[in-house]
Amino acid sequence: MDTTRKPAWLRAKLPSGPAYNAVRGLVDGHKLHTVCQSAQCPNLGECWSRGTATVMILGNICTRSCNFCAIQTGKPTELDLGEPARVADAVATMGLRHCVITSVARDELADGGASVWAATIRAIRHRNPSTAIEVLVPDFKGRTEDIDTVLGARPDIFNHNVETVERLQRPVRVQARYDRSRGVLRHARGRGFTVKTGIMLGLGERREEVEQTLRDLAGDGVSILTIGQYLQPTKQHLPVDRWVPPEEFVHWKQFGLSVGFGVVESGAMVRSSYHADEQSLKYTGEEHLNTHNALSGA
Repeated sequence: MDTTRKPAWLRAKLPSGPAYNAVRGLVDGHKLHTVCQSAQCPNLGECWSRGTATVMILGNICTRSCNFCAIQTGKPTELDLGEPARVADAVATMGLRHCVITSVARDELADGGASVWAATIRAIRHRNPSTAIEVLVPDFKGRTEDIDTVLGARPDIFNHNVETVERLQRPVRVQARYDRSRGVLRHARGRGFTVKTGIMLGLGERREEVEQTLRDLAGDGVSILTIGQYLQPTKQHLPVDRWVPPEEFVHWKQFGLSVGFGVVESGAMVRSSYHADEQSLKYTGEEHLNTHNALSGA
């Protein structure tokens, strides 16, 4: 298969329009990082034009060097203690009912940045009591005490991506492990949280490996799954093994639902935070908002 040219179904919408410009101005004005920009997300134009963006906390330099990810690797700068308040202000300005927060990995910190995660969730909750909060977290090296710090701030959806099948974890994620990521997801589910994860296709995975991965994750209690096409961000990153046709994504959605996921978002352009608000509503309707209101005393 020729992977040097993208197929027609992978053409993304170009950034434009007043809503896009408003989000761009908000991100710049609040001195925020977004995974949309740092990870070169192909949906940036569409999502920003919808008035949504995924904020990335703890800086834009990651301590890990995953071979699929465009985020810069290196030694992070000091912590920005004013960041949680600025994120909360941005969520309020955008009027979001559902916000998604993610971060780089900060392995050099004793708690992996968990305390900043908790402060950000609480700041958003205080400023925006009716907003549902979805977090897309690193694995914190599997330390349950740090995961519990994040969970203690009561996010509405807890997301951690396994990214690929077990056999490809080391070449794709380098410092991460399949069993450790599954343990993070199981721990959050065991604490009663709605749990979400995502994988990419087109990295060399086999059909039976994808089936096993979906069975594993459904068995771990994961409720929401995203499946998308891997795109090579630069020539220094892993090459695309194949372009997955649209009908295969339909198959994996049907398979995922059949093994127990509540919601499966499956398509070439799907990413973890792509239409995350709609995924949440598909799974819970208004239930997650009502649960949040009860927790916050609203």
